[in-house]
Amino acid sequence: MSKLLKLSFILLLVGTMVKAQPVPGADENIPNLITFGANAETSWGDANFCQIIFFTVPEGHNAPIYIKVFDPDCGGENDELQGEWNTQTSFSIYGGQGSCSSEDAKKLNLDGNYDEGTLLASQTFGNDSEHDMKWYTFGPINPSEGEYLPDEGGHVFKIIIEGVDGDDGNMYQLFMSAKKDSEDEVEGGYAFYYKYTVRLHDNPREISHIYPYVNDSSIVSIKQTNFDWDNDGRIIVRSVATAYKPMKISGDDEWATSMYDIKPDEYNTSLDIQMHKNRTGDYRNNNVVIYFENQYGELLKSYSVPIGGVPKYKGNPGAEEL
Repeated sequence: MSKLLKLSFILLLVGTMVKAQPVPGADENIPNLITFGANAETSWGDANFCQIIFFTVPEGHNAPIYIKVFDPDCGGENDELQGEWNTQTSFSIYGGQGSCSSEDAKKLNLDGNYDEGTLLASQTFGNDSEHDMKWYTFGPINPSEGEYLPDEGGHVFKIIIEGVDGDDGNMYQLFMSAKKDSEDEVEGGYAFYYKYTVRLHDNPREISHIYPYVNDSSIVSIKQTNFDWDNDGRIIVRSVATAYKPMKISGDDEWATSMYDIKPDEYNTSLDIQMHKNRTGDYRNNNVVIYFENQYGELLKSYSVPIGGVPKYKGNPGAEEL
């Protein structure tokens, strides 16, 4: 992007991301993130037992920040039991040079130096009742300890969540806060990711969303990939230029991919990837992995709050694109 486009992008981020620190975000309508222990079966919905989330603190914010995890332990009603509780999950925060700009941190597999950077804090949780359904707080953290990335408009922190042992599913949420004892957003801060491993709603009337951002006019198409969808409903694309476009879904312990052609009106906008469950509501506890790539095979960023707001289709409201 040119310097002018980068500046416009940063201003759009700051204007949009005032309420962008919860992960999953409210507009995503996803109950929880989930990470299984390293000995789990992939058929339970986690492809590599690791998740990476990035938080950006805007330039000019000098006060300490706090990274919070809700329900970090693995051993309560919010988690997925496999036999007996035996899972250990580590939550690690990285900053410093290369922590977030490293290409290895953006890859799907745990190859290379995905944990590059300076380790600022780390904690491993097992079946710890004192942390069940409660917030655990890392910090205070000096914003300058994050990697300074001008294209992101500030300092960026990397959070690696990894199932280091066991086979249960740990469900949790993240939050970047300006306060230690409450969940107060850092004004202008935001969260993004390249791959999501999530638990879907059991209620078939609930629709979950992911918002990849099309930030480059050279992008002509994206490839959507999902894992272990269990044929549970459908995935559709909705945007400013598309009312309805279905994408392929995967079966049990399988991958599925499909292509979507980007339209000129979709440049510098978010796409609304909607995840609809089967209306029968027969399938419960469905965990899935999903990510997006451009035509060059580069992963697209998705944001916990859609940049520019939830995209609204500009055409005939009743139109469908099949």
